[in-house]
Amino acid sequence: MTQPDLSSATLDLLTRIAGALERLAPPAVPTPDFEAADAFVWHTDPIRFEPVPRVNRVEMDLLQGIDRVRDQLVENTERFAHGLPANNALLWGARGMGKSSLVKASHAAINRSLADDGARLKLVEIHREDIETLPALMGLVRGSHHRFIVFCDDLSFDSDDTSYKSLKAVLEGGIEGRPDNVIFYATSNRRHLLPRDMMDNERSTAINPGEAVEEKVSLSDRFGLWLGFHKCSQDEYLAMVAAYVEHHGIPATEEEWRPKALEWATTRGARSGRTAYQFVQDLAGRLGVALKAA
Repeated sequence: MTQPDLSSATLDLLTRIAGALERLAPPAVPTPDFEAADAFVWHTDPIRFEPVPRVNRVEMDLLQGIDRVRDQLVENTERFAHGLPANNALLWGARGMGKSSLVKASHAAINRSLADDGARLKLVEIHREDIETLPALMGLVRGSHHRFIVFCDDLSFDSDDTSYKSLKAVLEGGIEGRPDNVIFYATSNRRHLLPRDMMDNERSTAINPGEAVEEKVSLSDRFGLWLGFHKCSQDEYLAMVAAYVEHHGIPATEEEWRPKALEWATTRGARSGRTAYQFVQDLAGRLGVALKAA
């Protein structure tokens, strides 16, 4: 049976329909080049791993007053880097006490100890608003011979946000589960990642209040390692300032900078590693000293 000839108008219409369908289809995701850097930022529009040639971080020995949690995170990360069992980690607590700095410092310190010809430890930062794309991210790194710390800074969820359910499934509860070469680190000011009023509201409106709150709290349980960061004492704050002053070679004696550092913290109503670094930036600027790059 002979096929009828298609008119040029019909062919033109079919061509335009095919072109429109191609434009509607999502673009192919390029194969990531994980050799380009040791750190990346995950972007979703379009999906890609953006290499970070130079990570904004501080040296490990400048992180004062957090010795216990520092040792725990480094040990956990070191086990993971060598292919041994390790836990997802939640670093929670006071602002400015070095939570994200510790993650980045641990990554750098352990990479320095790894053989140059072997698999590297890669740090991938994912933004809070992109948490729902974690399955896509993990799918792209699953087959790599490198190992990956997926890191989310300042992770928390609002009362109308349900993306925490995606995070729960990806961390432990999904069918595929977390790839063996991926670990998830997050920092938060909240121990349970959810606001107290959200949990209280669930308790007051749910048919079974205990089960409703338990579902919210179980998100934190997906993190096997909880590391608490608390406000520092005056002595710890001054030790932080002293470490920065020495590291950057700032020509000021303790008798000169100590009263200024205390006044700086008092005017801001807080003592923390961030406050100490901000004071040192001001001190260095006044004395015409450039701070060393990490």
